[in-house]
Amino acid sequence: MPTELSRRGTVVLSAMCLACLMFGLEISSIPAILPTLEQVLHADYKQLQWVMNAYTIAVTTVLMATGTLADRYGRKRFFLISVAAFGLTSLLCGVAGSVAPLIVARFLQGLSGGAMLICQIAVLSHEFQGGRVRAIAWGWWGVIFGIGLGFGPIIGGGIVAVSSWQWVFLVHVVLAVLTLALGVTGVHESKDPQPGHLDIAGILTLSLAVFCLAFYITQGPDIGFASPTGLAVLGSSVASLVAFVIAERVSPRPMFDFSVFRIRPFSGAIVGSSAMNTSYWPFMIYLPIWFQFGLGYDSVFAGMALLAYTLPTLVMPPFAERLSLRYQPSLVIPAGLFTIGLGFILMKFGSAASQPNWLTMLPGCLIAGIGLGITNTPVTNTTTGSVSSDRAGMASGIDMSARMVALAVNIAVMGFILASGVQAHLRGAIPNLGASELHRLAEQIAAGNAVSMPGLSPSVVHAALVNGFGWVMLYGGIGVWIMAAISFMIFNPRSLAEAKVQCPE
Repeated sequence: MPTELSRRGTVVLSAMCLACLMFGLEISSIPAILPTLEQVLHADYKQLQWVMNAYTIAVTTVLMATGTLADRYGRKRFFLISVAAFGLTSLLCGVAGSVAPLIVARFLQGLSGGAMLICQIAVLSHEFQGGRVRAIAWGWWGVIFGIGLGFGPIIGGGIVAVSSWQWVFLVHVVLAVLTLALGVTGVHESKDPQPGHLDIAGILTLSLAVFCLAFYITQGPDIGFASPTGLAVLGSSVASLVAFVIAERVSPRPMFDFSVFRIRPFSGAIVGSSAMNTSYWPFMIYLPIWFQFGLGYDSVFAGMALLAYTLPTLVMPPFAERLSLRYQPSLVIPAGLFTIGLGFILMKFGSAASQPNWLTMLPGCLIAGIGLGITNTPVTNTTTGSVSSDRAGMASGIDMSARMVALAVNIAVMGFILASGVQAHLRGAIPNLGASELHRLAEQIAAGNAVSMPGLSPSVVHAALVNGFGWVMLYGGIGVWIMAAISFMIFNPRSLAEAKVQCPE
């Protein structure tokens, strides 16, 4: 630990780093055990999606509310409460005997995890206010957070290999107890003398909009996208979103002040923030399925292969900072997003090789990770740095909300595209199969379930999986390229206007 920190500062920073490690691991280690959950708990394809989505939707629900409550009633108090709740809900996840209780426990774990994330940011901001010490504290926090996200897949796969899937959750019980001990002894209590009001209307309407949209995408093939039930769910999402906008505009102290979107650097960075979670992070949920069932690797090797996807995100941020200083975030962020898209296109070609393996996937995985590493830090710095200091907390909350909303929605979107791509191949390979049976079979294959039925050879199953993942990778690549173009146009309106003048129609 750096010598510039006091003894108490070291204790505080250790507590915050353990907390961010737990939060990061619960995002990135779970995808590596989804195939195991499918086999052990007999979870179907949609249930596996909700194991992830329950967590991300819950995180989004509490982000803004917790910051206000912690400012009002005590940051240390809420940090300790959230850590204790995270340990308890992790225990509930570990003892779940079936997938339904696990999904409920994951939702509760997401509520406590989102609260824990916001509280640790608030505690760090209050405890470390000096220039050099503050830089050291935030630097260590960022490194540990990155380790949790980057090494989560191999940690999850390793735990399953040497023990059981339950310990992927139960390990957080131990870490939570240690974090509580450090937090109680080291952290000083602090409050905001002028705390904001809790925006209950905004919280409820935004959460309902995201939940209904994710439910519509995930359950649409079963309930019918155009059925009365499906349209009612979609209508509820749209109505909730409209209600959210109205609630924020009429509220005297909104959690989302839409006026900040008039600041072009802020808006361009928020598009970048959403774009990363349109492609890179949601695909991390499905990539272990490809490595294990598409390429035939065990959970440990699949976790190691995933390091090519995640490790560049740890080593690139310092380089990204230098790029931002030299070329400005207005160019670096769109360029980073373009690089992510290039990685996805290369992964698509690698998955379609005559004999696909980790080597054919390596270039695309590395380039996508490099693109994420280039984009992530400039996005965060730009969202908070482009607004006044009294709005920095709100800007950070909008940034985190944009990430989590995009992640929750695109987990569902990618799952739908994957199953649709598998089904499209099966429709040609098994033309006599009924539509409902074809859809059920496609979801089984997309989840990595070994399917045995007359006339269905392993080569057909593999080809269907290749086709499905090809569709997902194409979506990830083209989707992030479109958002890169939007981000560039928001950042650089003058450049576009000058180009139009120089090249008149």
